[in-house]
Amino acid sequence: MKKPGLTAKVLSGLVLGALVGLLINLFAPDSFEALNTYLFVPLGQIFLSLIKMLVVPLVLFSIILGTAGLGDPAKLGRIGIKTVGYFLITTTIAIVIGLALAAVVQPGLAGDFDLSSASFETEEAPSVGETLLAMIPDNPIAALGEGNMLQIIVFAVFIGLALTALGEKTKGLVHLFEQGNDVMMYLVGIVMKFAPYGTFGLIATAVGSQGFSAMKAMGSYMLVILAALLIHAIFTYGGTIKFLAKKSPIWFFKSFAPAMSVGFSTSSSTATLPISMEVAQEKLGVPKSVSSFVQPLGATINMDGTAIMQGVATMFIAQAYGIDLSAMDMVTVVLTAVLASIGTAGVPGVGLIMLAMVLSSVGLPPEGIGLVIGIDRLLDMTRTAVNISGDAACAVYVAETEKNRDLRMENMNA
Repeated sequence: MKKPGLTAKVLSGLVLGALVGLLINLFAPDSFEALNTYLFVPLGQIFLSLIKMLVVPLVLFSIILGTAGLGDPAKLGRIGIKTVGYFLITTTIAIVIGLALAAVVQPGLAGDFDLSSASFETEEAPSVGETLLAMIPDNPIAALGEGNMLQIIVFAVFIGLALTALGEKTKGLVHLFEQGNDVMMYLVGIVMKFAPYGTFGLIATAVGSQGFSAMKAMGSYMLVILAALLIHAIFTYGGTIKFLAKKSPIWFFKSFAPAMSVGFSTSSSTATLPISMEVAQEKLGVPKSVSSFVQPLGATINMDGTAIMQGVATMFIAQAYGIDLSAMDMVTVVLTAVLASIGTAGVPGVGLIMLAMVLSSVGLPPEGIGLVIGIDRLLDMTRTAVNISGDAACAVYVAETEKNRDLRMENMNA
């Protein structure tokens, strides 16, 4: 009898955790705190800590090798333009889908909401310009210690370019980085054996703490976001795989399912990065040089799922407050959200900070976030699964277009 694979085990842990969390919330709420403290949280946090432990060294090694592997700086620039361009375009599409669906369904009119109790303390997010300036690290060692992904990526790209320029002189150092990367990927494989248990704990905590009543009260809002995420995943990412990469969308989603399930449980694109890179390289056939550049960058700046939430939440809050948004307001929301997806990269709680910026840009009260913050944890899980799928779809698209370009060049030179 064939043993169940990792995907089946992780999905089993996810479903079982959701059922256990919901049943405890409904029938034994008094026992949830003890179970959460001594069972669910430890299981989830141990798993999260294990994969977070690997993120910084893996990103450093992989981007250095990815940049050095690309060799030609012109090729690096071409891939960089394709990647950033793809992320900006898909983020725009995502927020338009969210706005359009919320405008049609009107979830903010589905019930009476206590606006007096809505409260949210806003934080000021850095501007796009400030983020671009802060990308260059004053102290690379400090950036590694703080886990500042944008600074680590920039530092690693410079090292990779230097290794390419020096060639044979640094062959030993390249080999050392290759060995370091192999060690990290081996450790990813070990950590993934704990994934079903970690997934169980994380989901049980999320569902058990939110409960059915919270989900029911915000059902219309949740359904609109989930529908928008599904539409974006199928048509935008599926379309990318079908028409740009010339591959099967079913093959893509089936192969990437293990990473999506881990992303769903962790709610963190960065924390899921080791697994999503491994799956992209081994199951989707993305070359290490492309995966090592595209996916870490995507985990830092690509936030399509968050953009959808911003579009829906903006419309929801406007409807709840009885405020009509003009066509120009809609355009402002799209532009602000797309720019914010870069400007707030790496900031903790980035989704809600970005949403506060978007609301302020069209004169809506940021305190309205208090209406949706209660169930944001559950929706954040789904957003993360969509975000990392976008990173992988971009990696497949870039890899295929580069492969086709190389083949054309070889035929021309033949």
